[in-house]
Amino acid sequence: MRSAGTRDKWVGKPAHGQMVTAAAAAGYDLTAHRGVHLTPGLLDWADTVLAMDGANLTALRTLADEATAPKLGLYLGDRDVPDPWDKEPEVFANVVRLVEGGAPRHLP
Repeated sequence: MRSAGTRDKWVGKPAHGQMVTAAAAAGYDLTAHRGVHLTPGLLDWADTVLAMDGANLTALRTLADEATAPKLGLYLGDRDVPDPWDKEPEVFANVVRLVEGGAPRHLP
């Protein structure tokens, strides 16, 4: 599993401090995470490419070719994971819960 963004704004930067804290409270260590920009090579490499929201799914579709387009989907299937940026700590904790809750649909 890998994580990459559709914009290069966060390349090399750590996860948001409040997300690191919320993830740690749930038992996940994001301290080593650094932003990576999505490339065609990563799209080719992946078996599945999941967007957290519709805007990023749209961006993925513009990057995808015929071979990679069928790999694309929305993480929660029918709804967005809300962007917690500049929100209260509880919003970050809720995002962690949503990601945890959505994980089983993507695991064998």
